[in-house]
Amino acid sequence: MYYTGIIIAIMTFLTIGIWHPIVIKTEYHWGTRPWIVYLLIGISCIIAALFTANIYLSSFLGVFGASALWGIGELFHQRKRVLKGWFPMNPKRKHDYNKA
Repeated sequence: MYYTGIIIAIMTFLTIGIWHPIVIKTEYHWGTRPWIVYLLIGISCIIAALFTANIYLSSFLGVFGASALWGIGELFHQRKRVLKGWFPMNPKRKHDYNKA
């Protein structure tokens, strides 16, 4: 039997699952400003995936990079969710939310 597909699927599932709390914590502590860091991580990982021969590592880098790029949009959506009251607002950053 070949387990490559299942292993890559599990890696993908876990990677996406890990990014969800990362986005929430990033928005809580720093707002949407770190979106450029997500962009740099995403592009770097995708480029690295293109030059990695190991299928597992290449798959992980590609999924991690794509998740980082997707996280940019989620960072801004998370801000909207905070404004709607669905997630807690960082009391140290209340001034950031008053601008909305």
